[in-house]
Amino acid sequence: MRSPQKLNKLWMLLVILFLSCSIEEEEVIVHQETTKPLIAKAGLKQIGTGVMMQAFYWDVPAGGTWWDTVKGKVQDWSNAGIDAIWLPPVSKAQNGPFSMGYDPFDYFDFGQYNQMGSTETRFGSLVELQGLITEAHTAQLSVIADIVINHNSGGASQANPYTGGSTWTDFQPMSGKFIRSYHDFHANGIHNNDSGAFGGYPDMCHHQTYVQNELWKNTESVAKYYKNVIGFDGWRFDYVKGFEPWVVKDWKNEVGGFAVGEYWDGNANTLDWWTSQAEVSAFDFACYYRMKDAFEGNNLNKLNDDMLWKHNASRAVTFVANHDTDEIFNGKMLAYAYILTHEGYPTMFYKDYEVWLDKNKLNNLIWIHNNLAGGTTTNLFTDTDEYIAKRNGYNNAGLVVYINNSNSWQERWVETNWANTLIKDYTGHSSWEPVTQSGKWVKIQVPPKSYSVWAPK
Repeated sequence: MRSPQKLNKLWMLLVILFLSCSIEEEEVIVHQETTKPLIAKAGLKQIGTGVMMQAFYWDVPAGGTWWDTVKGKVQDWSNAGIDAIWLPPVSKAQNGPFSMGYDPFDYFDFGQYNQMGSTETRFGSLVELQGLITEAHTAQLSVIADIVINHNSGGASQANPYTGGSTWTDFQPMSGKFIRSYHDFHANGIHNNDSGAFGGYPDMCHHQTYVQNELWKNTESVAKYYKNVIGFDGWRFDYVKGFEPWVVKDWKNEVGGFAVGEYWDGNANTLDWWTSQAEVSAFDFACYYRMKDAFEGNNLNKLNDDMLWKHNASRAVTFVANHDTDEIFNGKMLAYAYILTHEGYPTMFYKDYEVWLDKNKLNNLIWIHNNLAGGTTTNLFTDTDEYIAKRNGYNNAGLVVYINNSNSWQERWVETNWANTLIKDYTGHSSWEPVTQSGKWVKIQVPPKSYSVWAPK
């Protein structure tokens, strides 16, 4: 039996331990509210198996409502077959409430610090961003962050010994993270420049160890904070012509996640080179410009020209329009029929899906992509007005796509992958349901200025 003195001491110790645990528990709760990843990533669709949604366009409505707008759409998008959403740059930029985010100032201000003219970003607050990401994950969608690391904006002027004058390179963000000075930009003590600058903005130097540590290497780096704390699943790298491919490669190797670079170049060989060096995907600008030539130039023979997906489909992210480029008008639905039936990882542009085009027809093409468009591609016929290709199937039957840019109905005999098989047009544009011959040949048709997609019924 313990003495009263020992019991008193034991009681006091228990009280202290209880209070300590309570304080620690409270601290953990506060910590979780600010730094805990929002949701476990298990259960998300495998990125690249469906279609990516670019969940913004240039100059979306200001006023801090955009995150809530997108939040209200992610479940419907997922139901339609979208597997990932690409968000605009989420951090505070120099133009504050008016910026689309491509002039980054504070990488850790997601709408919670009053700086650059506002607390919220153009798109909303930190809490609203967290709510959107949670809702997207609940809908099984991956969330892709737009990463702008070539240039910065909004720094104060400081004397710069490397230029002999003053430069706008003094960055003192309110988050207190990733403070920058002239050492971290070009010119500096390492070299005068890298692959390219943009728009006269301070050009970040990725050869500086400090910059590497703050962007992707340290525990609290931009990359690890965005992934482990905010909850992003992948990366879209802006203006990758401005720095060497190893930067993206190192980032990806350090933190993982899907990654795609904006290497704005219509040369398929150049895109293939960059993806092999960076070891990530790239937007298929070669495909984009060939489609523009084909549909705006009224010459579908251009679809047989070189594109990134023809070099390495697993690294090609195809698109018809984005926030920078929207030059395919008359044949835009035909262009979507092309990318959603061919190899590569297709992207849907928000404005096309939600405003300009027929959502039902786009949903139909998304379903076709996700359920029928498997395997390699074989061209069956091409001329100025007609284009026919088949997908040879991979864990599915494959398909035959017929694109018609003329003003009249067209018919063609084609060799399919199916013998003695009843087939139909899964777009509903043709009610014809022919049976393939024993030699796999069949006659198919397509309406004017339209497309049809054929597969076993």
